[in-house]
Amino acid sequence: MNTIGSPTPDAPAAAVQRTARIAGVWFVLTFAFSIPAVVLYDPVLNDADYILGSGADTQVRLGALLEILTAVSNIATAVVLFPVLKRQSESIALGYFGARILDSTFIVAGVACVLAVVALRHDLAGEGGADAVLVGRALTAVKDQTFLLGPAFCAGFGNGLLLGYLMYRSGLVPRPMALIGLIGGPIAFATATAVLFGAYEQTSPLNVLFTVPEIIWEASLGIWLLTKGFRPAPIIAGTAAEAPREPDTA
Repeated sequence: MNTIGSPTPDAPAAAVQRTARIAGVWFVLTFAFSIPAVVLYDPVLNDADYILGSGADTQVRLGALLEILTAVSNIATAVVLFPVLKRQSESIALGYFGARILDSTFIVAGVACVLAVVALRHDLAGEGGADAVLVGRALTAVKDQTFLLGPAFCAGFGNGLLLGYLMYRSGLVPRPMALIGLIGGPIAFATATAVLFGAYEQTSPLNVLFTVPEIIWEASLGIWLLTKGFRPAPIIAGTAAEAPREPDTA
């Protein structure tokens, strides 16, 4: 009887499940960081005279830090999932990876605008009048647009459509759950397009309503991966015959 130790199927399977749970942690952290950041940003985004008066600088800087951590978490989800997702389709997995990086780039650009308002408030020391207010409003307007282009457009396309498709085809999570992403992602992209062309405001109840499916998809995916890991699927079983890879046309 051969008693020499050799790799067992359980070892790679356990590693893949660790990957799933790590990805789940990062998905949950995107919510844990981004939601408080919105609240902490309130003084600079909703007070036109913030740049002239005394403001809650520490609060705003903390919000900026949380948004930076959100961007890091976004990229981390793609980095962790890519080795698994590429077994289904490398080109689509690369598209998802790129969308997450682009999303995070817009987030960081928005953070820079917010911190610029804080820095200008200190430099002006309450002076500057209408010109300072105009500059502050311009910077916060840029911040609003970075949110539209990043977490709205990029998340709808990348996290919703691309990741939803990969999860649906691979069966790594329940297909009804992945279907929420497949449907919610394009809806989020469409409502962002409507906002871009002035159909309604970014903060309107209608826009919020249309983004709910995408939010549900991302939250449920993170919780599922964290608590349950991947479902048994051919692409993590290492059997090429059972798991034909999607043809890459890129």
